[in-house]
Amino acid sequence: MKFSIVHTNINITNMERSIEFYKKALGLEVFRRFMPEDKSFEIVYLTDEDNAHKLELTWLRDKEGSYNLGDNELHIAFVTEDFEEAHALHKEMGCICYENEKMGIYFINDPDGYWLEVMPKRK
Repeated sequence: MKFSIVHTNINITNMERSIEFYKKALGLEVFRRFMPEDKSFEIVYLTDEDNAHKLELTWLRDKEGSYNLGDNELHIAFVTEDFEEAHALHKEMGCICYENEKMGIYFINDPDGYWLEVMPKRK
């Protein structure tokens, strides 16, 4: 049996704000959108140009307030060849929430408080 990972889901509170953040901060683009006729929810899949793995954003119309992310120990990691440039952008955006200089990585917060790890591409 063979399995392939296809997407990771997070629930968000404002779709357009999240799409804008992921585009600016990580270069992700909308791959596909779905909203049923009753508009009770919306799903948007984001991806980069090189990866088959998608980030699924789900918005629920009847959800009130923010999501409880617990200790926020779960995260999604992104790798970049332009680590210093990415760090400068994220610092300018004010979304860096934790840096681990010993490991050479840092984390950013998305608009709903999810942690996203940023690491340099290593050889």
